[in-house]
Amino acid sequence: MKSYKLDQIRNVGLIGHGGAGKTSLAEAMLFDSGASDRLGKVGDTTSIMDYDPDEVKRGHSINASIAFFEWNKNKINIIDTPGSSNFIADTPACMRVVDGAVVVVSAHEGVQFYTEKVWKWADQENIPRIVFVNKMDHERANLATILESIKRKFKKNPALFQIPVGNGEDFSGLVDIVHNQFFSYEKGGKGVGKQADVPTDMADELETTRAELVENVAEADDDLLEKYLETGELSQEEFSSGLKKGIANGDLIPVFCGSSTLNVGIDLLNNAIIEYLPSPDKRAGLQAKAVKDSSETEISAGDGAGLASLVFKTVADPYAGKLTLFRVFSGVLKADSNVFNSTKDSSERVGQLFALQGKKQIPVNQISAGDIGTVAKLKLTTTGDTLSVQDNAVQFDPINFPHPVMARAMVPKTRADEEKISNSLARLCEEDPTLQVERDKQTNELLVSGMGQVHLDVILERMKRRFGVEVDVKQPKVPYRETIRGSTKVQGKYKKQTGGRGQYGDTWLEISPTAKGAFFEFENKIVGGAIPRQYIPAVEKGVVEAMEQGVIAHYPMVDVKVALYDGSFHDVDSSEMAFKIAGSLGFKKGVLDCKPILLEPVMEMEVNVPSEFIGDVIGDLNSKRGKVLGIDANEDDQTVKVHIPMESVLNYAADLTAMTGGRGAFAMEFSHYDDVPEHIAQKIIEEANAQHEKKD
Repeated sequence: MKSYKLDQIRNVGLIGHGGAGKTSLAEAMLFDSGASDRLGKVGDTTSIMDYDPDEVKRGHSINASIAFFEWNKNKINIIDTPGSSNFIADTPACMRVVDGAVVVVSAHEGVQFYTEKVWKWADQENIPRIVFVNKMDHERANLATILESIKRKFKKNPALFQIPVGNGEDFSGLVDIVHNQFFSYEKGGKGVGKQADVPTDMADELETTRAELVENVAEADDDLLEKYLETGELSQEEFSSGLKKGIANGDLIPVFCGSSTLNVGIDLLNNAIIEYLPSPDKRAGLQAKAVKDSSETEISAGDGAGLASLVFKTVADPYAGKLTLFRVFSGVLKADSNVFNSTKDSSERVGQLFALQGKKQIPVNQISAGDIGTVAKLKLTTTGDTLSVQDNAVQFDPINFPHPVMARAMVPKTRADEEKISNSLARLCEEDPTLQVERDKQTNELLVSGMGQVHLDVILERMKRRFGVEVDVKQPKVPYRETIRGSTKVQGKYKKQTGGRGQYGDTWLEISPTAKGAFFEFENKIVGGAIPRQYIPAVEKGVVEAMEQGVIAHYPMVDVKVALYDGSFHDVDSSEMAFKIAGSLGFKKGVLDCKPILLEPVMEMEVNVPSEFIGDVIGDLNSKRGKVLGIDANEDDQTVKVHIPMESVLNYAADLTAMTGGRGAFAMEFSHYDDVPEHIAQKIIEEANAQHEKKD
């Protein structure tokens, strides 16, 4: 495979809201460059980027996919990222390894919620951006509205580089404002714009729009602004340099137009990527930590340093095994070599290296600084790990992934499936960092958490297709607990005569509540040998086992103190078992006199929604027994912080989507346990006891 210099490489992420046409754009790029011999379509087997069976079935991207092509003797690596809330996991990881981004916006739907979200992620990574307004052939395409929303939502000046010729189904070409040229296209053709003079009826619009662009360029640089205010113009050299500087520092957002499905304007976008988005050597160095002394160090592509690369994605390929995708930030990674995983503090054997073209793996001998590659069958390496050289090892900051928002309990259809479920989920978790699996110690359920119902549906389909595992899914049990609010003294006595040696244990317990979070305290107050010392631990064990089973609804008890202060024993019939049973009986009897109550887990949740939905969202949270802690507001959206019972938000992902049309997002984590209101507790207790009777 051909090698490229640093300044000939562009690593570009295609980002934006789902449905804006990112994958169609990638397919057009590959076709126009000759990397593909046909213009692939999303939702069928012709697509290079959406090749996963789940993507073909659903007609949209689920995974980030990688491809490359040559354009004007430069190599462009493109990463097509998902834009759905259910499959957003790959996007923040991919943005750690690109040097520029094309933000794809639908010409008729505008700047949607996840476009704003990924824009903020790009801000955090200081990634230069180009906006591509796609679907200009749509009947409701409105470029003016798009430009206004970019300015309002992103607080940036959108610099229009092209004027579309025709609108909707009449869209047929573009006027290049920067170079004063007109390009006409054959719809559905090979994507090569035919150059011609600017139509005379567009001369005035071109002059006005170019003047606005020059003014935007001047405003992005103080020196140029002073010159512009003095003379009212900029030289071509000043204009060009100011343009690149404004894009690099994020003050200018170039806006290009086109239609990826009609293959109009894609060639000009490719030119712009080479012209305006940086090569790896033009990007600021990446901060890393030296393993030997934890000192901060800067990694740059052209500094000749040793290998430093970041793993940004793992693919559980059913045929090739595990594929590890990485970006080399410095040095060279060679095939058939050893590499040091500084995150795991272990060495890995590297076999064959590949460049990915969708699912196609193209063997290469090495991946050099600034480039992206893939290696198969690394044993320990996972997403977010740093691959380095051992004698001068460095470690990049971990990738921050969104937290799962929905959990479901998985139940094997047969006992033989239990081990297969664990193995398949472990493989899928390697591939998808937002998928979390845990065994709930209280309910003993296998809980699988993801980004939404569709996300979990896809996981189930993959388990069946890839690993032959089928499971039943149900809503998880809420891990309620029990506690007490009062105190009592009670006798627990166990006496049994069976004809031979009997059983005898007699205890007096003082039961009282403790502070929240103390869980359990046991105090031995026996004096004078009322109960022999060897039987005391058995009493405590009996109390603990009774607490684990609960008393009013069979949920574990917490925050209870038990003091053993008196009792009696029998020289022959007493035993550890007798005192264990006596302690358990006494505890169960006494708790009923201690005002037992039910506790429920309370989540701390942040809900971010556009401002027009805030009233509906707060009303819904209040109806779910939420306690609003505060609201952070800005011009376009608001974030509500709330404490809310877990029971109320087991299906909140679907509820919020329905309320906001998919424009809301939330994150939550466990906060504390709190009392269940009496009228609700009674129903929970009755249901729990009924289920317990069924088991018996």
